[in-house]
Amino acid sequence: MQVSEIDNVKIYNLSAGKSLPDWLTEKKKRALLKKNVDLRRRLELIQEFDMPGVSTSIRASKDGQYIMATGIYKPRIKCYDVNNLSLKFERCLDSEVVTFQILSEDYSKIVFLQCDRYVEFHVGHGRHYRLRVPHFGRDMTYHRPSCDLIVVGASSQVYRLNLELGQFLAPYVTKASEINCCSVNDEHGLLVFGTEGGHVEAWDPRTKSQQGILDCALHCSDADYRNSSVPSITAVKFNGALELGVGTSSGHVLLYDIRSSKPLLVKDHMNEIPIKNIEFHKQMNYVYSMDANIVKIWDKSTGKQYTNIESSVDFNDLCVIPNTGLCMMAVEDQKMQIYYVPSLGPAPKWCAFLDNLTEEMETSASQTVYDDYKFVTKQELESLGLGHLLGTNLLRAYMHGYFVDVRLYKRAKSIAEPFAFEEYKKRKIREKIEQERPSRLKVDDNLPKVNRDLASRLLEQVDRPKKKQAGNLLQDDRFKALFENPDFEVDKEAEEYRLLNPVLARLDKNKAKSNSETEIQVQNDDDEEDSDRELYESSGDSSDEDRTWVKEVKKQHKIIRNKKQESEDDGASKEKVPEFNVAPKAFNIKSMMQVSKKSLGDRLNKEGTSIVTGSGGNKEMKFIMRGKKPFSDNQKKMKKHHEERKQIVRRTGFLKRKKR
Repeated sequence: MQVSEIDNVKIYNLSAGKSLPDWLTEKKKRALLKKNVDLRRRLELIQEFDMPGVSTSIRASKDGQYIMATGIYKPRIKCYDVNNLSLKFERCLDSEVVTFQILSEDYSKIVFLQCDRYVEFHVGHGRHYRLRVPHFGRDMTYHRPSCDLIVVGASSQVYRLNLELGQFLAPYVTKASEINCCSVNDEHGLLVFGTEGGHVEAWDPRTKSQQGILDCALHCSDADYRNSSVPSITAVKFNGALELGVGTSSGHVLLYDIRSSKPLLVKDHMNEIPIKNIEFHKQMNYVYSMDANIVKIWDKSTGKQYTNIESSVDFNDLCVIPNTGLCMMAVEDQKMQIYYVPSLGPAPKWCAFLDNLTEEMETSASQTVYDDYKFVTKQELESLGLGHLLGTNLLRAYMHGYFVDVRLYKRAKSIAEPFAFEEYKKRKIREKIEQERPSRLKVDDNLPKVNRDLASRLLEQVDRPKKKQAGNLLQDDRFKALFENPDFEVDKEAEEYRLLNPVLARLDKNKAKSNSETEIQVQNDDDEEDSDRELYESSGDSSDEDRTWVKEVKKQHKIIRNKKQESEDDGASKEKVPEFNVAPKAFNIKSMMQVSKKSLGDRLNKEGTSIVTGSGGNKEMKFIMRGKKPFSDNQKKMKKHHEERKQIVRRTGFLKRKKR
């Protein structure tokens, strides 16, 4: 059960909450009830009050003992016995039901209008007979005095099937192209038909002639109601002998006295959704009007809203139990909705326990609000000097503290802290002054988290007329990811950025210097000698900047080159040298021809060539020359040893053999 309060009216949703599957054993059900609080709080008013897929329409029998509902899939009807609050029977049908009527006082005679133009009659034991109408039907009603079943649909004719004779009678021919809905007055038997063109036609079954036409679209298609097309009639309902309610496809409800062509009241749902159903409260002066999103309950005299019922799924049909506050809805969901509004009337006799249940919930809710008591912890109790009251009736233990009478709490508070109110007052005054006098150093940081430097540079260029297009990058959705996605962050450690950084720094300096020079030039326009001197000095400074910029670029190149050399040396020491890099023992033309026949990619892979892609998209190719042989550590030591030996060993070049 879920309780909501709309317009100070409490509404109880009796179908809210989770339900347990039928195939679970009793042991598992008890275990789930212990664990889940929502399952313990659920209220299953009628057992199996659901459909496999969607419920389309719902009705209550005239004796109030049975509730019938249709749904899909498969198309079926379910009948519930309210005395036992359970399912009485369930029948599957051949096609989906558009609407149905209960012809008897109980469930023994039912007629269905199906979507395939069939009209199907059911009795207590099952299907009795089925026949077909010439056009697709949209609504159906039963005229009891003449035993005529009235069927309307996608045609201008109103089909009459006399259930006493068992044959079709001559149809009524209306002026409309299509008829959406129909209704009959139980007191004098007047028939009304809602047409697609926005008219309501009234027919007298005694004279079999038309008695009048109401132009309802005229009163809800003005400029005040903002409707561009002619609304059609989607629902009609009688209340007594003279009052008629009409619902339109534009979301308006019009109340008529059938003796007048002007509506007594026009109620707008303000959502431009067709009205699906209209019901009248028999005892109170309220009207139920339902569209797909909401059920509004309002006063029919003034149009003032009393309350409304909303759901997370669309409504299909409405059934109000007469003289009670209980209403049921067929919805686009498996569970059919049941709502109880105690202020609109008592609960029905078959669920009279709802009144006691709601009263207990209201009293328990009021008891949980302790307006006259203050909750304090044990430490606060000691600080107030009320520790000696522990164990007395003045304190009520609750969780980790106590409830104390608020009057006693205020008196103890004033004694323990006599100047607490003055300090509180001064603190509030200080806070208010600080709010009115904010800090003068207020920094508005509107820069994004990604690429902040680039964003600030673009914002600076917005004020200049030549750079307006560049500044719009921050507002352009195409470049939005540049300032939101961290993958597009500028990598300042990349080689491309380090080589380009001196250029950017120089541009920034030139911009700052040009701005300062323009300010000085505006202030000293009359002094020409100073301007020449400044020009000379600026030219000297620019030459110095060029030299420093060149040095910086060379420095960055040198750092990058050293890093590359170190990485290559580390890689060469770790990796094994391929066999083809060693000087071959034998070389012939045949092996040379075999190598030359291979593709360039195969030769590069064989020679150990590696291609490295940089962050900026450039590519580098690393390879080892075939003629050169890399020196290992042992070879380097041997070479050093040979050089030392050459210095120590005595020269023998001066020794020559004498000629004979």
